[in-house]
Amino acid sequence: MTKVLVAEDDPLTLAGIEILLDKTNFEIVAKVNSGAAVLDSLASARPDMLILDNGMPERTGLDVLRTLRNRGDGRPVILLTGGINDQVSKEAMNLGVNGIVIKSTAPRDLLTCLETVVQGKRWLDQEVMQRAMDLAMSPDAERDPLETLSGRERAVASLAQRGLRNKEIADELGLTEGTVKVHLHKVFDKLGLRSRTDLILLGQARQD
Repeated sequence: MTKVLVAEDDPLTLAGIEILLDKTNFEIVAKVNSGAAVLDSLASARPDMLILDNGMPERTGLDVLRTLRNRGDGRPVILLTGGINDQVSKEAMNLGVNGIVIKSTAPRDLLTCLETVVQGKRWLDQEVMQRAMDLAMSPDAERDPLETLSGRERAVASLAQRGLRNKEIADELGLTEGTVKVHLHKVFDKLGLRSRTDLILLGQARQD
């Protein structure tokens, strides 16, 4: 039996997942409705696999995936998303996401995705995969300004762009405040920024 943690803030979607996994080889050992609650529940629930809604407030599924990977946690993660976002898909794949499922097709695809991931393989929605490949191969593809950063620097920068203070970033990533400051200085140098405000504005520009 594979133990699963499900993070989903929509009760109807959560109920659908519970029905879908009933009487399968997947046992839901924890149900939470926020990204922060995922991280708080890991020690007690001890899941083998995580299903994360990417549309949760404050901490998205991608944010949680980024934090887990930067902590060295390689447990399989499946992202549930209501729509296709090219940058999210690209970063998720770079972070080693194990599955991406579109919510509208989850009744058909989620169990297949889970069974594929349990076998040590990756399962991605076909449209997500095709768009990601098209984006990567396009000569006019917009470059992600954060791609020059290391994985840890990107994690620190992303949390700083969300307005977290150094202590909160340190707690999130399991670092010291001093280490966070060092990473931020490296981020500023690599991106040619002068301040935290510039970093936040850069993040807002990427979303426009």
